[in-house]
Amino acid sequence: QVQLVESGGGSVQAGGSLRLSCAASGIGNSNYCMTWFRQAAGKQREWVSSITSGYTTIYANSVKGRFTISRDGAKNTLYLQMNSLKPEDTAMYYCALRYGSRNYWSSAGDYPFWGPGTQVTVSS
Repeated sequence: QVQLVESGGGSVQAGGSLRLSCAASGIGNSNYCMTWFRQAAGKQREWVSSITSGYTTIYANSVKGRFTISRDGAKNTLYLQMNSLKPEDTAMYYCALRYGSRNYWSSAGDYPFWGPGTQVTVSS
């Protein structure tokens, strides 16, 4: 069974940086997509960025140019480097995994495996 655990969240001032990690275990093969979602208080879960099995990266417009997703296949670890953080980036950040070779999926309902989340708070 796939297990995902996020880390690296915290509180920073606007303009600051954080690096999130997601350690994965129990993965059966290398053909999978990993994605970061976030959910602010009182809002729906929002797709942030994905990295496909072929290491193609895709970003939501709201984070493009500020966030960088990467993946270490040998360590089964997903990362999200977040720079130039804004108060509107405040949310619980979740990593998710789905097996498959298609490009990526941006709907939370398409992902069967989730981590418990890590909180990111950006103050102005």
